[in-house]
Amino acid sequence: MIRLSTRAVLLHENRLLLVNAWKGKDHLWCAPGGGAEVHQSLPDNLVREVHEETGLDVAVGAVCLVNEFHDPDGPFHQVDIYFRCTLLAGRIDPAWIDPEGIVTHRRWVTRQELSGLIVKPDSLAAIAWGDDDVPLYDPLEPIVR
Repeated sequence: MIRLSTRAVLLHENRLLLVNAWKGKDHLWCAPGGGAEVHQSLPDNLVREVHEETGLDVAVGAVCLVNEFHDPDGPFHQVDIYFRCTLLAGRIDPAWIDPEGIVTHRRWVTRQELSGLIVKPDSLAAIAWGDDDVPLYDPLEPIVR
């Protein structure tokens, strides 16, 4: 079964919002978001997920990337739909607790700082900062743990 997820590309003051991808770890970073829920629109899903993971309120804009990744040695396969988002309210609070307990670290990074991190998908910087010739579809990537 393929899991569907939404993700926020949120730039604020030329910094991109990232969260840890695995519970309690900060060696792998990704855009905030999560699994789509039945009977909830993808934008509504993303608003909920960003707030749960970061405490921030966002407005959801246009789709900017569709990324697929999978575990070549197992059953995991996920499709992430990335939306450009705008910050409406809130600030990063280190004491914020994700109710699902997955996101434990969150941070704003410059493009230069991003280049020194392990981030998925590989195309995230190019999408976030609007590089030329960035495809809307990022082909199947193997999962990183």
